[in-house]
Amino acid sequence: MVNKLIWKIAVLVCGVSLSLCAQKAGKPIVVITDCYHPYQDPGDNLDLIQAFALEDVRTLGIILDITDSFRKDTADHPTLWKDPRGPREAGVIPVMQLQYIFNREIPFAVGPMGLMKSETDRMEDLPAFQNAGVTLLMDILSRSEEPVEVLSFGSARVLAVAFNRNPELLRKKISRIHLSAGTASKGHTLGKDAGANSIPGGEWNVALDVFAFTRLLKSGLNIALYPCAGKDGGFVKDVNNTYYTLKDMGFLGRMHPQLQAYISYAFEPELKYDFLRDMDRGAVYTQGKKPQFEQFHVWESSIWLIVRNVEMVKEGSDRYRLEHKDRLKATDRVVENRLRPCLLTEIRDDGRFQFEYTESSPVSIFYRADLEESERALNYLVPRIFESFKP
Repeated sequence: MVNKLIWKIAVLVCGVSLSLCAQKAGKPIVVITDCYHPYQDPGDNLDLIQAFALEDVRTLGIILDITDSFRKDTADHPTLWKDPRGPREAGVIPVMQLQYIFNREIPFAVGPMGLMKSETDRMEDLPAFQNAGVTLLMDILSRSEEPVEVLSFGSARVLAVAFNRNPELLRKKISRIHLSAGTASKGHTLGKDAGANSIPGGEWNVALDVFAFTRLLKSGLNIALYPCAGKDGGFVKDVNNTYYTLKDMGFLGRMHPQLQAYISYAFEPELKYDFLRDMDRGAVYTQGKKPQFEQFHVWESSIWLIVRNVEMVKEGSDRYRLEHKDRLKATDRVVENRLRPCLLTEIRDDGRFQFEYTESSPVSIFYRADLEESERALNYLVPRIFESFKP
């Protein structure tokens, strides 16, 4: 009897050890996303798949960065679009659907929904539900044996509040923040997009919470800036912004059946109570369902490639492949998609900033020289990335 008990304990310990070993594969990351349900930006729902599916990253947590104004029937944010397509809620359903599909339990929580009152606001009077996002980030950092990279798609509120509460923890345990936000515009030049010109920072994610954005820029943390907008706004390609157009959504029909069901559910704002069982309805796009969007506005793809340490390599006039940086050959023709160290020479109260390239700095900014080549490569590779995911 004792021998059997010892054997069972040994098996249990081995199983736990193997599980822990399996969990240690891949770069540790935390994803902060302003993913809603029903969607606000449908790209957020599509992009979230990568947090579950990529094998070269290990997602330790997902934090839903939600702004209360956009939960209402008609948004009432003080400076942003009065979006009439509500109501919507934090993307709890998309996260749970992906947990169901990939059979993975990634911790998730919702962050503060209101705007910071100042750059140093610790938001210590938050309801427990909204405080959970900040607590989850800090718990993950405290428990992690190695520094973590944080991907921020949305406002910088969760990170700014966590920094205000425990700056040393973030300095010690965050190796880099990948911040998808801001406008790269020399001389604060106003461009062709009147809407962008009229909002703080000239860009949506900054305007969501200006104090949060400027707090991070002044924090001294290791930050990689991926501006969503350039001189002419967020829907025009620029050497320092990440925007491009995904021109053919036909790849949806070549994705895994459950992921097709997930995307179809995300893109149709219907009330369905069986939101998990609905993931088993099959390959809806393969079976003839028309994609709800003919094209996609995308800002996130380059960030994931850089986090994964992979390069886009040109193989012919219209063909590309992904290659890990460590495996590149001298003859490989790399499509530029990189970070350049920079100095922030000015940070304005409205969230606009100025920069200049330098040799070494804790701050870097996204850069690509050939805008058309970059878009061609992403249009070739991104569909194939999503097609490759097999839960």
